[in-house]
This record gives sequence, structure tokens and C-alpha cells, in this order.
Amino acid sequence: MEHNFVDKMAYGIEELGISLSDKQYEQFYQYYELLIEWNQVMNLTTITEIEDVINKHFIDSLSLIKVAEGFNNKKISLIDVGTGAGFPGIPLKIAFPGISVVLLDSLNKRLRFLDEVILRLALDNIQTIHGRAEDYGRNKDYRESFDICVSRAVANIATLAEYCIPFVKTGGIFVAYKSGKIENEMKQGENAISILGGETEKIEKFVLPGTEAERNLVVIRKRKKTDKKYPRKAGIPGKEPIGIKI
Repeated sequence: MEHNFVDKMAYGIEELGISLSDKQYEQFYQYYELLIEWNQVMNLTTITEIEDVINKHFIDSLSLIKVAEGFNNKKISLIDVGTGAGFPGIPLKIAFPGISVVLLDSLNKRLRFLDEVILRLALDNIQTIHGRAEDYGRNKDYRESFDICVSRAVANIATLAEYCIPFVKTGGIFVAYKSGKIENEMKQGENAISILGGETEKIEKFVLPGTEAERNLVVIRKRKKTDKKYPRKAGIPGKEPIGIKI
């Protein structure tokens, strides 16, 4: 393991109140190595410096702990929509091995990378699924089946809400990872969130440790079942977000 990796990780997780075993530190380091190795042949991330990966990918992913409880003492089911290179789903699984995780992405080559990570890190109770959120959100095996849905995908909150809220059980939460100023975006998305059965519970604003990056965790509580007509067909939520004129 590279010198100082543990120290740099420890600084970030201490602020979040998380502690890791030697095995978990090793898993995070293996994940970093695989990310850099595979990134040479496919576009997984533009962030490759070890300190930046720790802060902007690993610690950022784990910041969910600021707004969601119970990771250590009960089994939580979580789906990561548009997971990309596995953020935030894989860091959460490494840090909290008791949770069950589904990683959803529309690009098969990314899932090949994630399957390799899962195999090499010997993670269990985690699966990858290939497809669009709009299709899986209508699938009875996944619809309204999760305690938590997370997404760091780049899309406006109205579109993300249609992708993600259908996956969440009534009473569960959808948490969107957002950067920068989001007040106008939230105002535009309120109607969509409500129509889909959600309610914005809180927005946790913070600066990512070791950086000057502004982050927001938007917590949307599922108050009632999502109407069967949502999500709409693949492609429509992105082109025609609910309640927003484009």
C-alpha cells in the first residue's frame, strides 16, 4: 500500500465519524489501483491523483453518513443509479459491509470494471445491473424495493427524481449528490419531486475535506407510492423533465 494512503483516508473518514479496519483500508487501496489500471483503457474518471481520488471520490461517496443513519446496526438495501466507476456504491459497501447494494449503469464496459472490483475485493451481497433507470424503475423486482437510492449522476434534480424515486420504498430516501449552487435547480424540481411521491427533507451543505469543493446532499423522503405512469419511457425524463419547460 502506498505510503500515506491510510493517513490521508483516515483524515477524511475521521471527520465523518467512520472507522475502518486494516482489511477495509486495503480494499480501498485495491479499488484505487484497479481504477487507475482500467482508466488507461476506458474513460472511468478524470480524477487520478491519489489524494484527489481519496477526497473527491472515496470521502465524497462516504459523506452519505451525514444524512442517513443505521448503516452499522441494520441491513440497509441501497441502489446506486448511474454508478459509473462505482461511486458512491462501492465505497459505501466497503465501509459498511452489512448493507446490500445494487449498482445500475447503462454502459456495459463500466459494469465489467465493477464486476472485476467486486471479485478482487471479495465483496458479497452486491450486484451490477446493466440498463436504463427508466426500465428498471418499472421492473417489479426493483421498483419500490430499496431503503435508499443514491446518485452522483449529472442531471437536473427533476430528471434524477424520475430516475430514482420509483426505486425507493415508501418511507425510504433518495439522496442526490450535488455540487455548487443548487437553489434554482431545487426550485424547478419541487413539482417533479412532489408528483413522484417525494418531499425534500433537507439539504446538507458542506465543503469536501481537503478541498474547496462545495457539496450538497439533497435528501428526498418517499411519502407515498409513485404513480404507475412513472418513470416514463427511456430518454423522456432527460428531454422533458416533469414541470420544467425547456
